[in-house]
Amino acid sequence: MKITVQEIETKSKAALMAHGAAEMQARHVAAAVARAEALGNVICGLYYLESYCTQLVSGRVSGTVFPVVSKPRLGAVKSDAQFGFAQPAFAAGLAEAVTTARDNGIASYAVANAHTCTSLGFFTEQIAAQGLIAIGMTNASPVVAPPGGNKAVIGTNPIAMTVPGPDAPALHFDFSTSAVALGKITMAKAAGQQIPLGWAVDADGRPTTDPEAALKGALVSAGGYKGWGFGLMVELLAAGMTGSVNSLDVKGLKLPDGPPHGLGQFYILMDPTTYGPHFTDRFARVAEAVAEQEGARLPGSDRKVMDVVDVPDALWAQVEGLARG
Repeated sequence: MKITVQEIETKSKAALMAHGAAEMQARHVAAAVARAEALGNVICGLYYLESYCTQLVSGRVSGTVFPVVSKPRLGAVKSDAQFGFAQPAFAAGLAEAVTTARDNGIASYAVANAHTCTSLGFFTEQIAAQGLIAIGMTNASPVVAPPGGNKAVIGTNPIAMTVPGPDAPALHFDFSTSAVALGKITMAKAAGQQIPLGWAVDADGRPTTDPEAALKGALVSAGGYKGWGFGLMVELLAAGMTGSVNSLDVKGLKLPDGPPHGLGQFYILMDPTTYGPHFTDRFARVAEAVAEQEGARLPGSDRKVMDVVDVPDALWAQVEGLARG
């Protein structure tokens, strides 16, 4: 079924409000859902809407709480989501974080005690739209085991980076530090498909191609020890610096009820002109070297923003039902 991104945003907002979210909170979350669908990131789009609505009703996430923004240090801004959605919490402190980065050349921005933010790049591209380099990270429920282990300790713990360009991001990437996003495992199970070796281990720590066995075991880090190191870095910054929970203390992100997620996001905002006018030239040098090679590209250079997307009939019927309450 062909659905416009605008209709996705409208229906998502209506669904969230029908299940207890206030207008401001629903607006920010719906925008994130629509943006994910516009970029073809289906795992972070409508795929999550039902769980948002279910958790609003159960109280696992608050749809009416207002974030509390503070500035604990000269170059640091914090937005406490108060166990509400990540999107309105990020929006609440963004202007202050941007101003702080421009004043100091660099700033850190912590979003604490938040619901899962799903697409991390949704946030870093907002920072880059203000002319700043953005690096972001967040933790999640535990699904990744250490190399050689079989019990999950950290989440998929993604990292995103967006570099501003004249009209659009000059560079943009957003990926989990696990070998794959958990959603791809659950989608493979639902479709009755096998998964590639190297994505996960079973409950005994053995590599598996069975998505059901993988869900009973754990994901593995991308690049083995290298990805594990980056995942730990994300964990310590997203949980430790923001004062949010460790991945170990978060139940499954889509479980209908239970304690709030309470996750953290940690961003670094940098003015590329802080040390002089060199950044643009140095970036161009790399970009030109990549462009000279047929088939090579910078991350994010082939992103296409769609106005109309394909949505499975059953999923859209579910969305319309959620919008009706």
